[in-house]
Amino acid sequence: MLIADTRTKSQRLGLTVPAILFPALYRLLARLPLRAAHRLGGGVGRLVYWLSPGYRRHLDDNLALAYPQGAPAGMAAEAARSAGRMMFEIPRLWLREQGEALAAVREVRGWGHLEAAWARGEGIVLLTPHIGCFEIIPLYFGTRAPMTFMFRPSKQVWLQDIVEKGRIRPNLSPVPADTSGVRLLMRALRRGQTVGILPDQVPGGGQGLWSTFFGKPAYTMTLAARLSEMQRVSVFLAFGERLAEGAGYVVHFLPPAVALDGDLQQRVAAINHSLEVLILQYPAQFLWGYNRYKRPAGADAPGEPT
Repeated sequence: MLIADTRTKSQRLGLTVPAILFPALYRLLARLPLRAAHRLGGGVGRLVYWLSPGYRRHLDDNLALAYPQGAPAGMAAEAARSAGRMMFEIPRLWLREQGEALAAVREVRGWGHLEAAWARGEGIVLLTPHIGCFEIIPLYFGTRAPMTFMFRPSKQVWLQDIVEKGRIRPNLSPVPADTSGVRLLMRALRRGQTVGILPDQVPGGGQGLWSTFFGKPAYTMTLAARLSEMQRVSVFLAFGERLAEGAGYVVHFLPPAVALDGDLQQRVAAINHSLEVLILQYPAQFLWGYNRYKRPAGADAPGEPT
């Protein structure tokens, strides 16, 4: 958020107030114990819910789609707190040493799924939706095996160094978010390695298709589905379950709820359905406030989704 829209002398020199304050704030938050970060983040998340009509509308509308008969009592409030916890835990993950940040991982479930796929000589497409602490997945994964992922530099100069420090770690290989990056992802899969993808972001126009997500057409990326069509490739989901009272995380790796087969539209639908199943198991930890149903520039109007 910019503090001022007018061009001050510092802005003409290439400086802004956020460029000065935000790195210091990130460093301060990174020093907090996890329990304190989650408590503070939960309070801020709840405050944002009440102060931002647009955010509140997206969160409430998305919950209503998932729960046509009415969301469980208190779900909206807890989802807002969870979003705040997500924002306040990120500095700890990005700015602390890898081993120190991962000390909060209490349990890892489902790693055997990945080992079995590698034993079969398969590459892995790892889908990390916005559930719980998704940033901990590549951080943990990099301590066990190589991962390639698409990386788009931040438009905020002050944030770029922080993002690079947090996301570019040993065994983690960023590639550009363009055609050349897709080729590098495919090359990694052919080597039997893993590529990481966020499957629930709205892609740019021409990079997705319309598919049902909680009963409403959502413009959905096709990249993960296209990669799943490659030979000797398996798809798994991963997320970091956030434990109560800042107790840490449980890292989960699990197969999709339904098999990814058929044509591209069917595979995209299978991914969305698998996300729905997982989200409804941990509904309070999903990022409901994200504008998932927007129509990006260049995208055709939605037709009949599958």
